[in-house]
Amino acid sequence: MTTFPFEISVREGKARTGRLKTPRGDIRTPAFMPVGTAGTVKALYMDQVKGAGADIILGNTYHLMLRPGAERVKSLGGLHKFSGWRGPMLTDSGGFQVWSLAQLRKMDGDGVTFQSHIDGSTHRLTPARSIEIQADLLGADISMQLDECTNFPCTHEEAARSLELSLRWGERSLDAFGARDSQTLFGIIQGSNFPDLRERSAKGVAAQGFGGIALGGLAVGEGHAQMCATIDMTVPHLPDHMPRYVMGVGKPIDLVESVARGIDMFDCVLPTRSGRHGQAWTWDGPLNLNNAKFAEDMGPLDEAVDCPASRDYTRAYLHHLFKAGEYLGPMLLSWHNTAFFQALMAEMRAAIAEGRFEALRAELSARWESTKSKPKAEG
Repeated sequence: MTTFPFEISVREGKARTGRLKTPRGDIRTPAFMPVGTAGTVKALYMDQVKGAGADIILGNTYHLMLRPGAERVKSLGGLHKFSGWRGPMLTDSGGFQVWSLAQLRKMDGDGVTFQSHIDGSTHRLTPARSIEIQADLLGADISMQLDECTNFPCTHEEAARSLELSLRWGERSLDAFGARDSQTLFGIIQGSNFPDLRERSAKGVAAQGFGGIALGGLAVGEGHAQMCATIDMTVPHLPDHMPRYVMGVGKPIDLVESVARGIDMFDCVLPTRSGRHGQAWTWDGPLNLNNAKFAEDMGPLDEAVDCPASRDYTRAYLHHLFKAGEYLGPMLLSWHNTAFFQALMAEMRAAIAEGRFEALRAELSARWESTKSKPKAEG
């Protein structure tokens, strides 16, 4: 299996910046991956996503296998051609979405059988089928092993059983992936919030020969403090030379604190989901554009963000768009939020390279605290 070259250029404490080199282009790290759930980053053109500064996006296996169907995507040239995204793409395994179905799934030692949330049809997902969908049919540059997501909270016994299943599925995912020249596969660590299980899972995944390692079981309701504690208990057991990916995280403070702990890659639906509901993320914290106080505010969203949506439209106009139910409101806020998240990552990369990351971390924490924008304890 190909392992993409990962070069760490500068470190400051545990924080690090570098590049993950793929055949479709370099991924500057730390990196935030916009989520393209159904082959689209919601409300944005792909050139807007690229223009905002994204090097890589995430594709969703579960949604694409159900609609339009992974085999159809393959027949139409693969997900890159189908969606119009020409850069690197990572796909999730489908495990998280299947886990979230709860009453519509049945797990066993070989995989999971589930009912589609769209039409109730029955489907089967195994490690081999997940790899087939991601690597062969969608054509992902980076695929993820199929794992079993763990409920939070859960017992030590439940977490231990789950991580052992995920380790077995990791081996099966690797076997199905085989030798490939231009694609790689990441493994996933589980273990809930138990230090001994996180260590056991991290060492097990590291020994299996993946091209990168993800921390699963986060952003599932554990809260910001527990998220940080889980990263702290896991990172010491990870190989230094491999890219580290925290899945499903998160809010700006989550990203900053995770980078401070040595994490390289992230994904989250938050930028576009917030944008669709009138929330803008800025250097001074989140703004709710539905709030009446913005009705006559002629200031830009955030002129420090190099994006037309951030600079060229007033808060009053955006407030009007949401009150009037106009499509343009969610489109502009999603564009701005995507650009802000990329600007945050770029600033962290620059700060690490210049030896001022800890100063930036302290400044942002103080600024967000002072504006009462620091997120509550939620994942």
